[in-house]
Amino acid sequence: MTNFGLFQREKRSLFGEILDWMLTPLLLLWPLSLSLTWIVAQNIAGKPFDRSLEHNLLAISQLVALKQGQVYVHLPGQAQDILRADDTDLFYHQVRGLKDEHVSGEPDFPSPPENETPQAGKVRFRDDVIRGDDVRVAYIWVYSGADHERLLLVQVGETLAKRSTLATEIIKGVMVPQFIILPLAVLLVWLALVRGIKPLNELEQKIRTRKPDDLSPLDESFVPEEVAPLVSSINDLLDRLKVSLSTQKRFLADAAHQLKTPLAGLRMQADMALRETRPEDVHRSLQQITRSTVRATHTVNQLLALARAETTGRTLPTYPVDLAHIVTEAVKDSVPRAMDRSIDLGYEGPSNAPSECLLQGNPTMLSELVRNLVDNALNYTPKGGMVTVRVLVDKFSGVQILQVEDTGPGIPENERDLVLQPFYRALGTNVDGSGLGLAIVHEIAQQHGAEIKMEDAHPLAVGAVGLRISVRLSGQITAAGSPLSSTENHTS
Repeated sequence: MTNFGLFQREKRSLFGEILDWMLTPLLLLWPLSLSLTWIVAQNIAGKPFDRSLEHNLLAISQLVALKQGQVYVHLPGQAQDILRADDTDLFYHQVRGLKDEHVSGEPDFPSPPENETPQAGKVRFRDDVIRGDDVRVAYIWVYSGADHERLLLVQVGETLAKRSTLATEIIKGVMVPQFIILPLAVLLVWLALVRGIKPLNELEQKIRTRKPDDLSPLDESFVPEEVAPLVSSINDLLDRLKVSLSTQKRFLADAAHQLKTPLAGLRMQADMALRETRPEDVHRSLQQITRSTVRATHTVNQLLALARAETTGRTLPTYPVDLAHIVTEAVKDSVPRAMDRSIDLGYEGPSNAPSECLLQGNPTMLSELVRNLVDNALNYTPKGGMVTVRVLVDKFSGVQILQVEDTGPGIPENERDLVLQPFYRALGTNVDGSGLGLAIVHEIAQQHGAEIKMEDAHPLAVGAVGLRISVRLSGQITAAGSPLSSTENHTS
């Protein structure tokens, strides 16, 4: 069995992440600071001792003399005692003659680097090793006599104990306060983050303590500027959720009201049938029950179609759809009803070129749109009237126009936007309907990016002017044809 927990994304703490990004560089830079401080301390500690070493070197170089071609160093015992009076470090010196022979001091004193060019009168320093001890060496070349042509080498060296001790003291003086400051800095950073993230915690508490039906906007005045866009987005979501819930409540109330009438009629007719004794009266009551059942079934089907269009239409897959085929099938299915009402139902458009009216859409939703338009036209067209369904194709722009035209009473211009709302029915009509047909058409058209236009079918006619509803859809035309062409085919 697969462990679902392994695939869950680990939740990250914003507080912990900010704290890590602030403290990690600090903790990484601290050892680097120690190293740099140690190097600087070594340099600072060495400067005074280098000056002392230089002073001793110059003092010894002044005691060097040349007599009868021989180099002599007159170093009194008292001076030697002064040079060796340091109990911490060892002091070494050496004087070399004209032929680089040992004249005075330690014979094993190391020589300067071989690639170094002698230069009289300039004190130089280097680090070296004498008898296994690290030493700091100062050395100088001096002239051997008045001719200033021959050079003598004078070197002095001193171990590094005092230097290390002074560098250690400097390190202690610098780093000990850091051991106190660093934890204090971490504490201050933690307190600052607690203070900075407090508005988010307050926002969380405000949201958590809200009642389920409280969809009022959140107060943006107390949140930081960086959190304001998040609060604004939440408020926008709450507004849209409020509108959605309000629409659902109104839809449920209207649906219950619309179903109440046929159900009440069913109950009344059933009671009457139970009380009737004559067969013809019972038969008449059963016919009324059948009509009420048909009406209730139609209302329920339209409610389901509207709910499906509103909730799942945007996620349904789309395919290349032949609009002409969908329209002709809907017209064929409506022929029996049109014949019962003595209505001339006709179709005008492509009929034998299935590929001419291809567009991208959902076939189920488009079929529902066409059937509701045809049903609406048949409902409002009186006996002996005419209903015409057209499909107009523009091969250049790929636009297809579905038109349904009737000879009914029409819809006043000021009510044409209202009839697209659920359960609204035009005034002055005695047609038995649910008021959902055009609402379904409007929802499906929106999901397909289509435009709906209503206009009088016969504006100059006396009496019934009729209604023409046009749905403009964008599609891809794959067969040749004249722009906005149609062929007429009346079926009844």
